[in-house]
Amino acid sequence: MPKSKELNFETSLKRLELIVEQLETKEAPLEESLKLFEEGIRLARGCQQKLEEAKKKVEILVKETGKLEPFKDGE
Repeated sequence: MPKSKELNFETSLKRLELIVEQLETKEAPLEESLKLFEEGIRLARGCQQKLEEAKKKVEILVKETGKLEPFKDGE
C-alpha cells in the first residue's frame, strides 16, 4: 500500500475505514493489527493535513473577497 501522502483524501479515507473495520473484527493477529494500526495513524494524519490545507485555502479566499468563490486551477 502506498504511503498516505501519495493517496488523495477520498482514497485515504476509504482505506482508513477498511482498516477500522478490520481492527474491530479482532480476528487479525497482534503483529498484523499493529501494522494496520500504524497505517491507520499515517492515513488519519494525512487526511487531517489535507483538511487543514483546505480550511486554510477557504479562509484565504473568504478573507480576500469577503465571500466564497470557487478555487482557481493550480491553487
